[in-house]
Amino acid sequence: MRKFVKGNPDLCIGCRTCMIGCVVEHEGRRIFEIDPDGYDFNPRLHMVKTAKISVPVQCKHCENPACMAACPVNCIKVINDAVVIDTDSCIGCKSCVQACPFGAIDMVSKIGTQQADGSMRVVANKCDLCVGTGNGPACVRVCPTSALTLVDEEKLKEVVCDKRVATANAAKVFADAKEVE
Repeated sequence: MRKFVKGNPDLCIGCRTCMIGCVVEHEGRRIFEIDPDGYDFNPRLHMVKTAKISVPVQCKHCENPACMAACPVNCIKVINDAVVIDTDSCIGCKSCVQACPFGAIDMVSKIGTQQADGSMRVVANKCDLCVGTGNGPACVRVCPTSALTLVDEEKLKEVVCDKRVATANAAKVFADAKEVE
């Protein structure tokens, strides 16, 4: 099973700290030292925020990624149990965007690169669980309300076990109530 980040909309306040943490983790602290107008802010997740709910949406690192199957140039790979896009190989065709069932892939401009026709080069962008940083997902670490958690196989087993116990307890309460009648 692959790991993924799960957002809790009951805890999320929509502050977008996760987005800033993501960019800093991938671009380094230099983003605080450069001209804000000369830099594209491209976090690898995006925030869904309405009047009643807010939660970040990001890649679920599927077991059989539809995005990877849809990519015509095979630039989407599994590295250390994370589904990762090689943006140097990406041709910007948007096949992965259409294939992703979670809407977790965006197309972003790649600064300093151009297409053959002179237009800005656009590539796919999505969560990579901060693979290669050695620190785990930055979004989870920086979330001020702990609305984001990294779900791994052990955590998933724990959740399933808790739900089974809750179901058994509810069934017992229901059975006891029937006996009283």
